[in-house]
Amino acid sequence: MFAALYGELVPHAWRDPELDAYSLFYHRSLAMGWLDDRSAGGGVEDHMVRAPGLWGMNDAGWNHPSAASAGLISWFQVEASAVADDRPLPVQPFLRCAEDASARAGALDLSAVQVLLPVQGLDPASRPPYAPVPSILTAHWFAERDPRSRTPVEVSINSGRDPAIPAVARQLTEHLGHLDQDVFVCESHDIAGRDDVPPPPFDDSLWNGPPRHGVVLRGELAQWSCDAVGWLAEVVADSAAQLGVHSPLLLTVTRSPR
Repeated sequence: MFAALYGELVPHAWRDPELDAYSLFYHRSLAMGWLDDRSAGGGVEDHMVRAPGLWGMNDAGWNHPSAASAGLISWFQVEASAVADDRPLPVQPFLRCAEDASARAGALDLSAVQVLLPVQGLDPASRPPYAPVPSILTAHWFAERDPRSRTPVEVSINSGRDPAIPAVARQLTEHLGHLDQDVFVCESHDIAGRDDVPPPPFDDSLWNGPPRHGVVLRGELAQWSCDAVGWLAEVVADSAAQLGVHSPLLLTVTRSPR
């Protein structure tokens, strides 16, 4: 999984200019129990008993040599562990950790969140009958909220050189609408291409890029937060896998002006 946060970051007055995004993300992951044992090591913690985590640390930074879009705040790359049959890809904790690590360095004003989803690692047939889309079981977390927090967004879902997403665009939109949730309410969709996606700050060889085939969903998100974006990303990943998509997906959620 790869995540990129876009917008503005005003550094804290006390921030060390050498503050490392990798270190902040690593220690936040470790503190929350989300870091896989294989990437945790060194020092006193080697003598602690740890449970398996959600991901292994790979890389992170404030800037990226492949970044072509203005407004990149930070980026994070991890190797996701295999998910249990009744659990989603851990995108919600992944983005929450990315947001926490970035906010430790400065005041955040996010305009867009981009994440690479390894849909090819999901097996819809292994999902139990009570959780065909596991994230639906946690939709109630967003139920008790101020109605004014609902935010218009554009959700770009791109399958790169594979035309898989345009082929199932209508079914995907209908599937999201039939789920028992109002975290994301889709109002319209359009087939999209490369121009509708901010160029991701990583090499095309990391997935099936460049982004050529996609769909843009327009609607309302329960709140503008990495929690809500991560939850939506998990639902999109499982929904796409159910529709026969086996390619990595680049998902970009952009806050729209009211």
